[in-house]
Amino acid sequence: MNFDTILVLQGGGSLGAYECGVYKALCKRGIKFNVLAGSSIGAINTAIITAAQNGDGKDAPSILEDFWLTLAEDIISSEPVLSLPNISSNKMRAMLFSFHSIFYGIPKAFIPIWFMPNYPDLMLPYKWTFLYDKDPLKKTLMQFIDFNGLKKINTKVNDDIKGNFKDEKQSRLIITSTDIQRGEPVIFDNAHMDIDADKILAGASYPFYGIRWTEKDGKYLWDGSLLTNTPMLEVIRASPLNDKRFFIVDVFPRNQKDIPKNMFEVWHRARDIVFMDKTDKNIEMLKVNEKSINLLKRIYKIINSSDAKIDEKTNEKLKELDKEYHSLTKKHGAAITDVIRIGRKEEDLHYILEDADFSKYRIKKLIHEGESDAEKAIKEKQFKDSDSLVNV
Repeated sequence: MNFDTILVLQGGGSLGAYECGVYKALCKRGIKFNVLAGSSIGAINTAIITAAQNGDGKDAPSILEDFWLTLAEDIISSEPVLSLPNISSNKMRAMLFSFHSIFYGIPKAFIPIWFMPNYPDLMLPYKWTFLYDKDPLKKTLMQFIDFNGLKKINTKVNDDIKGNFKDEKQSRLIITSTDIQRGEPVIFDNAHMDIDADKILAGASYPFYGIRWTEKDGKYLWDGSLLTNTPMLEVIRASPLNDKRFFIVDVFPRNQKDIPKNMFEVWHRARDIVFMDKTDKNIEMLKVNEKSINLLKRIYKIINSSDAKIDEKTNEKLKELDKEYHSLTKKHGAAITDVIRIGRKEEDLHYILEDADFSKYRIKKLIHEGESDAEKAIKEKQFKDSDSLVNV
């Protein structure tokens, strides 16, 4: 059976720089991914990585880091910032830059509607459906993505079950977005379609921060994180036959020792819990499903063995079940061998708008933290083909 090594990246604004650091460290250790999936900023990161890997073989980690350093703004000193009582220097710096980005936007990513003089409803705020336009981000992506690397890749078709690789040299990209009108996921998968900049940006249109939706193929699309911020099940549905090893980068801390001290910290912690990785239950159910399928296979093998004594009437009934059996085992035959989580931790920066801090100081710090955490994870874990569920 074929085997998939999968990188799953979450949404989280500027926290996507942490994912960049994790990816750099994993690449240094020679870990290669043939499937990449992402929501929101994770969709952008995975698109840049996939395009680099599938294109002309350029150094994907360097390209991804260059993208983040291009987005970053150098307007706040890396020197300690004057702090207030109960507010650390790091938190004060994050607050200053996030408020700056709220008003001025991020020049290479988002432009505020009040700086768009040609917008027809500029003087009618009650008609606004967004606060920030993504056109600058689209232009930035065009500089870093060779879209030939995201062209449709070949897939193997077996009994109408699609989604398994035919070309091992190419990586598969899966991006999630949300249909505004239907409240359903819309998946972009380069195994079945060409991926362009609009499809990438469709997965990164977070409405609670006022990011403009994307209109694509007659659909109005918002951020994929509204339905799932860790698109693991989407990968399993897309590739149901291959066994899988998942690397999941969790940018929202699962554990926080401190109890929130005010409403801003309450909202911050609630946001972390809403968007942190919640795939444990899914994995548990998939493991149960895997055991059930294996049991069914064993029973089927015994019944169909030459030693089995079955009368003709029973044999006819078993033949009727053959098609259903083969369909079931092929649609749900993949096993999850490992799940390796690399999670960001927080020390003193419990701040609701931390993911809006695109200062160069913060971006570099996040990249460094991602590299460091991934290195620790690699040292603590021997990556083997096993049935164990591993949390790092």
